[in-house]
Amino acid sequence: MSRIISGDAGSIRLHSVAKSTRPTGDRVKESIFAALEARGLIEDCVVLDLFAGTGALGLESLSRGATNVILVEKNPEAHEICLENSIQVLKAVQKKRPGAAVSNKNIDAFRYLKNATQVFDLVFLDPPYEFANSELLKILTALSDQLSPDATLVVERSDKTDNLDYPDWIRVISDKKFGSTRVRMYQKI
Repeated sequence: MSRIISGDAGSIRLHSVAKSTRPTGDRVKESIFAALEARGLIEDCVVLDLFAGTGALGLESLSRGATNVILVEKNPEAHEICLENSIQVLKAVQKKRPGAAVSNKNIDAFRYLKNATQVFDLVFLDPPYEFANSELLKILTALSDQLSPDATLVVERSDKTDNLDYPDWIRVISDKKFGSTRVRMYQKI
């Protein structure tokens, strides 16, 4: 069972959906957030968690100081879990930061981005491992106008997935492998 590792909602256990999601392991999540915090990339930021699953990455961001998190998950069962997790994490966070907010969207990532108007500082992209790189590139392209200057994108993929041909408006700032998981961080340039 996944949990919030640190911050205002630290140690809260998250509900998970056994078959419809592949939650990021605590070890991988801790490494991601240590790198983000070392760069000062979480505090007071607006976060988009596409392919949110249980909402673990976006909600960890909220616990660690993000002000607004949007969780996008198209699977209805996983979306319900995101809602449950959001309620318990937001309740803990709002005791210390009453202005913190979470929005849950039960919609496909492409459809969400087509109509989104929010500008994001941090975006998590953790699609199913079988999700094609060509489709992920389309999502990155759709995100280009919705990112703040110097926004950070965190992409989690299988280590067996081919390298992503990423757009020229982002650069790789970190590339790490954890067992069968590869996490790349990109920054808008």
